[in-house]
Amino acid sequence: MRGYNSAPNDLLFNKGDWHTMQDGWKKQLVAAIEGMDGDELLNTSTTDLARYYVDKYVFDAPTIYPDELVVDQRETQIDVSQDRNRMIHDRSRPYHMAGTSLDVEIPYSGNKVGFDIQPTTWSTGKPRANVAGNVLKFSIVGTDLTEDSVRREIERRISALTEHIGWLENDAKGYNASLDALATQTIERRKEKLLKDKSMVAGLGFKMKARPGQSETFAAPNVRRKIRPATPKPTASRQAFKPEPTLTDQDYEHILTVLENMVGVMEQSPGAFREIDEESLRTHFLVQLNGHFSGDATGETFNYEGKTDILIKVDGKNIFIGECKFWTGEKGYLETLDQVLSYLSWRDTKAAVLVFSRNKDFTGVLSKIEESTAKHPSFKKQVSKRSESSWTYLFGHKDDANREISITVQAYNVPERIEPRIRPLGR
Repeated sequence: MRGYNSAPNDLLFNKGDWHTMQDGWKKQLVAAIEGMDGDELLNTSTTDLARYYVDKYVFDAPTIYPDELVVDQRETQIDVSQDRNRMIHDRSRPYHMAGTSLDVEIPYSGNKVGFDIQPTTWSTGKPRANVAGNVLKFSIVGTDLTEDSVRREIERRISALTEHIGWLENDAKGYNASLDALATQTIERRKEKLLKDKSMVAGLGFKMKARPGQSETFAAPNVRRKIRPATPKPTASRQAFKPEPTLTDQDYEHILTVLENMVGVMEQSPGAFREIDEESLRTHFLVQLNGHFSGDATGETFNYEGKTDILIKVDGKNIFIGECKFWTGEKGYLETLDQVLSYLSWRDTKAAVLVFSRNKDFTGVLSKIEESTAKHPSFKKQVSKRSESSWTYLFGHKDDANREISITVQAYNVPERIEPRIRPLGR
């Protein structure tokens, strides 16, 4: 039967090995990022751009649907000249006999290129079929087909297809998992180079060719953990990108550490903080933060607006936002995120939300924070889980997804409030 229904070009998983294919796709991804307009790249969210390229180059191994296969039957003429079980005097030319062809179609989804790729694990018994549209086609032909023989042949082919697709899926898992890091690193590396090149040109000391509408990207340098934006320098770049001040990751991490340490003090002295409210918490943290950081000579680095906000501003806009809130439930927590996001000014703003819980079920509070954060309409992704009660998330501006804010949520269990005792007069 097999000698009648095989074609020279219908061998699947046989046109290119997996390693060669995945290396080629990765090179294409990197080349696509390297080929982007520099200003467009600088002006686009790294997270969103990386996600775009991951979606573009992710490999979806094919999935077949044997339960939906269809079979068609037709009469055909079969060349049996090479059938050694038949007495044929002249095998140098075709010898046809009346036979039957059962044409089988199996639907599939996923990337049809997968049927050409030889996975890292494979067998010599590779399946045969033709890929046409969204179906695999093969024919079973013979002069003496039986129901059992046809069923066995279909099952054999399905088994071989399933086996090779499974091996391909295993290869694809590692490749797909590596794409986000590859895209992110390539984008960040090129952004860093673009900005470095602009700074190098600006530092030559020569008059630069004027290009309208461009300002300088700058970050706050350290002097005793000093937070102060560097003086903007004119750069030679296109109008499309307008760099803005940022809080360095090192300063952001140090701020988070200071906040964590101060809560540690509270946990060691619960009595002193039993009656504390949100505004008092804010003042408590302000004093400590300004002891660790210094700003311009004219005033403190950390300031506040409202009752609970801790802010660092550059040119009147926030580059750091801190919020101290007691846990009142999911609704109040999401409103706090809305409030923080409403302060978003510069393209890259960082924030910390300190959630203090007097709820006896602190584990339940932690679960609710993780669950409800992902529901927020501006949520992009969880960047990291810092501890069992601390996470860093990435959010986008509701009107401009390229404007992003990193929010680290730190949850703490604090003593329950005790109503003050009123001592009788004279005692």
